[in-house]
Amino acid sequence: MKLVAIGDNCVDYYPATDKSFPGGNAVNVAVYYRRMGGEAAYIGAVGNDKFGKMMLERLSDKGVDVSRVHVEDGKTAVTYIDLVNGDRVFGDYIEGVMEDFRLNESDFAYIKDFELCFGAIWGHVDADMQRVKEKGLVTAFDYSDQLNDPMIASSCPYVDYAFFSEDEKDDEWIKDYMRDIHQRGTKVVIVTRGSNGSMAYDGEQFYHQGIVSCPVVDTIGAGDSYIAGFLYGIGTGKSVPEAMAMGANNSAVTIQYDGAW
Repeated sequence: MKLVAIGDNCVDYYPATDKSFPGGNAVNVAVYYRRMGGEAAYIGAVGNDKFGKMMLERLSDKGVDVSRVHVEDGKTAVTYIDLVNGDRVFGDYIEGVMEDFRLNESDFAYIKDFELCFGAIWGHVDADMQRVKEKGLVTAFDYSDQLNDPMIASSCPYVDYAFFSEDEKDDEWIKDYMRDIHQRGTKVVIVTRGSNGSMAYDGEQFYHQGIVSCPVVDTIGAGDSYIAGFLYGIGTGKSVPEAMAMGANNSAVTIQYDGAW
């Protein structure tokens, strides 16, 4: 399936090392999906600054179609990050021109040629999931760790694959939560759980997937890699358990180097 990822991008800036890496939820999923071998495009907004230029160049280098990226007067989004024992610690987030990003009619005309659409909670696309779904695309959405966000109720009926992150609650709490989300209209609910792996629920059965052990350098992009691997599996006809395994393996690749990609 051809994937279009819509929403947030940002430059991940590490003050301690003065290094900058392009990233962002939707951007990362597009890049990782392409890495798996799939076709991918990204729609979002960047500023007409050096970081915006870097974002477009790096995405193009990775084989991601950026023809519908909105280039606006202003600053590209930036996230400040520190590393503590290999784990990322987020600091300030400056949203820049992404704050006003919305899909336009030309974007919707472009989207109809794709088969799979990914959106995320920070990408200003939740209100458009119904329209995307009505165009016949398979839809996926990452709600991150915002398990009580109001947009869940409004967008879940139009999301085929809903992703969440929760590594503190016990299994039974998570299963009850997944049942509730599924009843809202989502086809499959997936929860990533850090070192505890992941769980998925399709309305009939719960599936479990462990992590793939590997040296950890930087955990940024781990969740997005999992999502991309999972979606590539679904897009190539794999079962839910097989897609979960592909997600775990793709995540293990990413956490062995600095930066998202």
